[in-house]
Amino acid sequence: MKTICFYFQIHQPFRLRRYRFFDIGNSHYYYDDFLNEEIFHRIAGKCYLPANRIVKEMITASEGRFKVAFSISGTAMEQMEIYSPETLDSFRELAQLDGVELLAETYAHSLSSLGDADEFEDQVGKHADKMHSLFGVRPKVFRNTELIYSDDISPLVHRMGFRGMLTEGAKHVLGWKSPNYVYASAACPQLKLLLKNARFSEDLAIRFANRSWSEYPLTADKYIAWIASTPETEQVFNLFMNYETLGSMYGAETGIFEFFKALPRFAERSGITFSLPSEILDANRSVDCISVPYPMSWVDEEKDCSSWLGNVLQQEAFRKINEIGERVRLCEDRRIRQDWLYLQGSDHLYYMNTKHYNLFSPYDNPYDAFNNYMNVLSDFILRVEAQYPSSVDNEELHSLLTMIKNQSEEIEMLKRRLEMFQKRENGSRTKNRRT
Repeated sequence: MKTICFYFQIHQPFRLRRYRFFDIGNSHYYYDDFLNEEIFHRIAGKCYLPANRIVKEMITASEGRFKVAFSISGTAMEQMEIYSPETLDSFRELAQLDGVELLAETYAHSLSSLGDADEFEDQVGKHADKMHSLFGVRPKVFRNTELIYSDDISPLVHRMGFRGMLTEGAKHVLGWKSPNYVYASAACPQLKLLLKNARFSEDLAIRFANRSWSEYPLTADKYIAWIASTPETEQVFNLFMNYETLGSMYGAETGIFEFFKALPRFAERSGITFSLPSEILDANRSVDCISVPYPMSWVDEEKDCSSWLGNVLQQEAFRKINEIGERVRLCEDRRIRQDWLYLQGSDHLYYMNTKHYNLFSPYDNPYDAFNNYMNVLSDFILRVEAQYPSSVDNEELHSLLTMIKNQSEEIEMLKRRLEMFQKRENGSRTKNRRT
């Protein structure tokens, strides 16, 4: 029986304010609060709140047969807490339904999986803790930033305890193979992979309102009929996209909500079900292993990482921020640790993209994005070096970190011994009083 796995990405970065060269060393607040709040409220009103209501209605009306998965970045969760508690409450209501699964990802929607394995693991752990504190769940399936995946990443993901991972079904990786099966990592066969069906995902996410498309207008019965007409052996259809497809990228006037609401009815007529990622991983063995020697993503025609690291501006910014990772992880300063997360957001590098016009960039051009980011990063580095100077090399930092860890463990051991002696002493005093 064919099944559809819907997954939606939810992410908002902390966009930077205009930070001038003369601000370096004088001002340590980097964010455009007005812009961040305005954008969040706009998207919440057009997408998050109405789409959540519709998803809840669909799950309830189908008695749980309609199902959907979400990943919500740590920075998006923070913005819900700050700017729109009602949006957070609506996601909490969804998270309580059996037809919803929440996935893990990097806290800052970062590229740490490509540059710093320790930071990658740290961010995934932070994200899991945030998910547990807000929604009471700890995800079992992982989705990396922008579906980025490679052979080098899969062992890291498996080591963190995830049984499966979502990624792109790129043609240059699959070749003649179909994305409509469960696969496994060639580098770590214990990790199962769910691959995005690019055609059906992009029919909805990219072509839905394109009047020049030969299949316009796209209707729910036509869409389900296409899936039903695929070879009988192909059972799993992973439809992965940005949640803003519903209501923001395509406004309510395009009919996107009506299209979405009609899908379960036509799917049921064709004998097609809906499944969560974890259910598919449990119910299906991997049919083969796939090898991805170079990182791929779900962005652009190339399905690679050139949208973030394709030019010298992006590469230099990425190099500079990765250089200070070990020093930041030694810092106890809460503001430094918070800024460190926010500055790692992949969006900052995406704004420096010179491949094509960036509709979502708050800058006039990629060079403004680079200059602004590097000004902020220069001030941030000064703050970090004030605590851990660059004259201290990495070997000394490792030694210092080991010493701090050993001292902490010794202090904890002494505390436990003290508590044990105090309990014994209290017990002896109580016994003496009785006698």
